[in-house]
Amino acid sequence: MTPTADRRLLLVHAHPDDESIGQGATMAKYVAEGVHVTLVTCTAGEEGEILVPEEAHRASDKDDTLAEVRREELAAAMAELGVTDHRFLGGFGTYRDSGMEWHDQGHAVIGENIHEKAFWIADLTEAANHLVTVIREVRPQVMVTYDQFGGYGHPDHIQAHRVATYAAALAAVPSYQPELGEPHEIAKIYWGAMNANKIREGLRRLREAGDTTTFEGMDPDGPLPPFMAEEHTLAAGVDAGQYVEAKMAALRAHKTQISVDGPFFALSNNEGQQVWGTEYFRIAKGVPAPAVPGALETDLFAGL
Repeated sequence: MTPTADRRLLLVHAHPDDESIGQGATMAKYVAEGVHVTLVTCTAGEEGEILVPEEAHRASDKDDTLAEVRREELAAAMAELGVTDHRFLGGFGTYRDSGMEWHDQGHAVIGENIHEKAFWIADLTEAANHLVTVIREVRPQVMVTYDQFGGYGHPDHIQAHRVATYAAALAAVPSYQPELGEPHEIAKIYWGAMNANKIREGLRRLREAGDTTTFEGMDPDGPLPPFMAEEHTLAAGVDAGQYVEAKMAALRAHKTQISVDGPFFALSNNEGQQVWGTEYFRIAKGVPAPAVPGALETDLFAGL
């Protein structure tokens, strides 16, 4: 059933917790403003590293029962953000977390052992068709996903980018698979990013305060990971500062994956409003419509 809200936002993410890390505050803000927010998660995160000792037996090389736990964590996180429309691509269990290894150059790559249901090797058209159905049902004006590198090279993030990009194109074609719904063109597509300048500022303040462990090894004056984008590449910055606590509550809900002693929470104590309160985006389709010429958009629906 097509949502009745005038504004509709679709986010496509790879694993439970990616959404809260990337756009948790934005999601909470838009829900509070009456936007229909739909989250599609492509896998259940079966290969995730488990940070809770008593849940260690659920690892993929042991009981392999992490998926159900992460499904529950995702539901709890969405409750914190107020998102009621969240789905797994093709239905829960259709695609499996592909896992990853770290390349010696510091980015993620696919590992040697790949499960037969791994999202990385999913048929692209089949996976895209699942998302076409959602797009044609929900009819979002705006979609958010990853860039072509998946932020840091994770194969499932890259595949989510491919599936989302292909599905958006197919969904708009009137003659394509009419049984999947009436065609719909998404007006604006964004890639999530972090603002490198804001991260540098936060790191400098932490280092000046004597904190050398948060984002250990990251030099505020040195190179940063590729998902931390320079400001000239950004199109939008959604100020959702009043929803930082909702974002942090959603992150806490993903307790097998995110430690409360981790960098998000270390920064949130002192830098939350400035570092995590505004979430940033690169535009991949559509025309930016900032309120002030030359500035960043503050609303992903601007100009629509």
